[in-house]
Amino acid sequence: MEKHEQILANMQTLAVFRSLLEDTVIRAFMRVLSVSKENRAFEYAAFVSELYHYRTNWSEYLFGEVQQNENVYVKKRLANKQPDDVIVDSVKRELAILESASHISSEDFKGFLSFSGALPSYEVSDIDFAIRYEQGISKAPQRGFGMFARYYAFTVYRGTLVPVKNPDNISLDDLFEYKAEREEVAANTRALLSGGHAANALLYGDAGTGKSSTVKALVNQYKDEGLRLIEVRKDQLHEIPAVMDSIADNPLHFILFIDDLSFSQNDDNFGTLKAILEGGIAAKTSNVAVYATSNRRHLVKESFTDRDGDDIHFNDTLEELASLSARFGLTVTFSKPDKELYLEIVHDLSKLYGLNYDPAIDQEAEVYAIRRGGRSPRIAKQFVEYLKIQQS
Repeated sequence: MEKHEQILANMQTLAVFRSLLEDTVIRAFMRVLSVSKENRAFEYAAFVSELYHYRTNWSEYLFGEVQQNENVYVKKRLANKQPDDVIVDSVKRELAILESASHISSEDFKGFLSFSGALPSYEVSDIDFAIRYEQGISKAPQRGFGMFARYYAFTVYRGTLVPVKNPDNISLDDLFEYKAEREEVAANTRALLSGGHAANALLYGDAGTGKSSTVKALVNQYKDEGLRLIEVRKDQLHEIPAVMDSIADNPLHFILFIDDLSFSQNDDNFGTLKAILEGGIAAKTSNVAVYATSNRRHLVKESFTDRDGDDIHFNDTLEELASLSARFGLTVTFSKPDKELYLEIVHDLSKLYGLNYDPAIDQEAEVYAIRRGGRSPRIAKQFVEYLKIQQS
């Protein structure tokens, strides 16, 4: 059996790393080895074209996929469970197979193709897959594995995590004022990362005061230390137990983020969130904290008709609804800025945007805020962006 045929046969026996065979570049590589002689040049060019979308070095690409592969071996290792000996032996054998495949160069292929015309080339490197793979596992508590190594923000669809490929890249340096409030949330986040006691946090306050931006900026700040964000809509709260089960043994730390949270009376999602915060049969694990933002202090939309309902113990019912926010261990209030603070934010943003700010424009900034419903950091940013357009 020729060298190329042996590599194809060996790769078809992958078990631990079998999901790699679904990768488009690796599939294209294997097609070159499997097709008839007259089609090899076409499939080779297709393989190189796929590779060029990501890298020009085949060895680095293949090892990158190996390192990020989510398989039974890495899951057990990172959950501090010893994999069975047969799995350990399979990993050693398969890493050797994959390393051998990574050494197939353009020149190797050109001899195999029996093609006299011009063909595209790619690079290869000498990578020790076994050693580098173990090094990667040791860094997984910060780097992650599988999709958690590639992405740091996720949404939920039918109980399954979906990566966000282009998350908001806002940083703490982009946010002005509210430093004390943000530091409370940051301290709690650092406690989560250190494995200490981290509280579920409610960020309450007026619209546009930077509550959601604070959470996103903190994730951007600490993503390289093992922090990941999972955004959950209110109508998806019933899916959280399944999500928690899927990340329970993950060495990373997660913020379950519920933005703009509020409930109406008799909302079925109310009981779901209460169970999550208080701990039901499926308890919240120590690597997860729930962060929610809301414009309502008690999270519940309450009308006068609610007080005239037919519930015999309606006072108890209303008290239970209103006390949901108390089930968050940490509540941080982002109050609407007064005039002085609002103008200070405008001034700081003007410097950031490189504008020539005239103090006489303060009055215009006030008028702008009034027309848009009141002062807030968001309104200040919109005003400064408006000024930038005017001055450009």
